Amino acid sequence: MLGEDSRVSVVTGGALGIGGAVSRRLAAAGDLVILNDIDADAADRAQADIKAAGGRCVTVIGDIVEDETVSKVVAAAEGRVDVLVNNVGDFRPAAASFQDSTPEQWQRLYELNLLHVFKLTHAVLPAMIERGSGSIVNNSTVEAFRGIPQHPVYAAFNAGVSAFTRSLAVAVGRHGVRVNAIAPDLADTEQTPAEWMRRGYDEGLEHTWVPLARFGEPDDYAAVVAFLASDDARFVTGHTIPVDGGTLAASGWFVRADDQGWTNRPHRA
Repeated sequence: MLGEDSRVSVVTGGALGIGGAVSRRLAAAGDLVILNDIDADAADRAQADIKAAGGRCVTVIGDIVEDETVSKVVAAAEGRVDVLVNNVGDFRPAAASFQDSTPEQWQRLYELNLLHVFKLTHAVLPAMIERGSGSIVNNSTVEAFRGIPQHPVYAAFNAGVSAFTRSLAVAVGRHGVRVNAIAPDLADTEQTPAEWMRRGYDEGLEHTWVPLARFGEPDDYAAVVAFLASDDARFVTGHTIPVDGGTLAASGWFVRADDQGWTNRPHRA
């Protein structure tokens, strides 16, 4: 079997950003990584990086919301998944406001942020229970715990991720399976680069709205995922851990003084 001499870890959206950092970190620790991504080129690059560093990686290309892709991931793992990282999530498709959004957008946001978590977890959980061990780490968001005016549907589905995390953890803990989540904010990635997050604001003022005074690097999040997946977190289950530089502790949304939308950042006129 693929994982006879190591853990088998599945990472969805595992090529870029937080997912890419998770894949690389788990592989560096000795895991066989089953890397799923919709971007074949990015997945190939991530796989090449992992192999060049001495790790092992199998790629599964496809949209994880589709049943066929879920089946391919399970098949690639050959019946054994020790760690499942449900990393895929997106605030897009986005609309200017909830009243401008459409049911088609809601459906896609549901698929991208919550439905695939159900599908893949449902597919791998029985084998975890049978073996009496396993760790599931989901990707939620700080926006599940505070208001985000322009993305209420995204926030709602991620609140569902955290609620699912808590409830499933209670149900499967006696079977040796732990379920946790991270709640990222301000990740400097290809999807949300620092320049985009800083748009309209002066560089160097991050300390006025991020207590740790910087944006998060992908490995900042991957380190917490790796901890939650490890035996060091053997008595931790059912929790969503904010990985946000302190923004949730300091959070608050305000209408901008120029009435041009919302901000949770001080704005210098």
